[in-house]
Amino acid sequence: MHITRRTVLLFASASLVPAFIGVSFGQAKDFLIFVTNEKDDTVTVVDGASLKPVKTIPVGHRPRGIIITPDKKDIVVCLGDDAQLAVIDANALKVTRLLDSGPDPELLNISPDGKILYIANEDDSLVTIMDYKTGEVTQEVPIGVEPEGMGVSPDGGMVVATSESTSMAHFIDTKTYKVVANILVDSRPRYSEFTADGSQVWVSSEVGGTVTVIDTKTRKIVKIISFEIPGVRPELIGPVGINFTKDGKRAFVCLGKANRLGVVDTASYKVIDYVLVGQRPWHATLSPDGSKLYSANGLTNDITVVDVASLKAEKSVPVGRLPWGLVVRP
Repeated sequence: MHITRRTVLLFASASLVPAFIGVSFGQAKDFLIFVTNEKDDTVTVVDGASLKPVKTIPVGHRPRGIIITPDKKDIVVCLGDDAQLAVIDANALKVTRLLDSGPDPELLNISPDGKILYIANEDDSLVTIMDYKTGEVTQEVPIGVEPEGMGVSPDGGMVVATSESTSMAHFIDTKTYKVVANILVDSRPRYSEFTADGSQVWVSSEVGGTVTVIDTKTRKIVKIISFEIPGVRPELIGPVGINFTKDGKRAFVCLGKANRLGVVDTASYKVIDYVLVGQRPWHATLSPDGSKLYSANGLTNDITVVDVASLKAEKSVPVGRLPWGLVVRP
């Protein structure tokens, strides 16, 4: 557990923000990558074609979790030490709203229709339910200790939140906001991600070193995936972020201090490869066409570009200090 601090949000000034580098965002055909920098209190915006940082946006204190709304108009960022969410206009590249999220927001997600936010409040053992348009908190759902992962099913009917200290995945019905199942997984679950068809949810456990695959209908564990890397001590293998490829055939798992991404065949659940990236990858995201994957590497202050077809790391792109989460705006 960390010590929180509440301070005043400082918005962008000309001295803090590098100028746009030859990019017209209103008409740009290329995509943008938004990266939260936990130690710098900023979001770095990287042009997806040139792989050059084009803007740095001050957002508030200890930004971590980040999502893009379904309409691709807004980027929403968790500000852990401000107990707020910062809303960034994805075209203007500036903070337009601040929403009171509850204590220490860690990760968040949004309903498929873009109306409801689901926020993990780590210090209060709650999932906060918020109307995105109004910013009004409509429900608070108690779960286990230190909530973090926040997966939403493709149909929007179920949320799976993880609690790090309780080592559980909690299934929340979005019609009633009741917890309908508590599934014990390995130690310190950090992230939950549904498959595209909604039939499974994958939960990463950082200390346990595994990914648990759960059938969403039966709520039974289908498989526990382990990782073994020659020359790397098991305690350094800490799964966090999970990304499925566009065709759903593979999953990339960020393995933390192992400095690698594990590549899993989703049909057999076998680990087929490891991709060496920067130090301590937390989370990753795919390019709009699914051909590239970008990992946020907390200890090397960069993102690594990985070719999905060849499973080769192609380039390192410097961003801010302690990059944590990232999303792509088409």
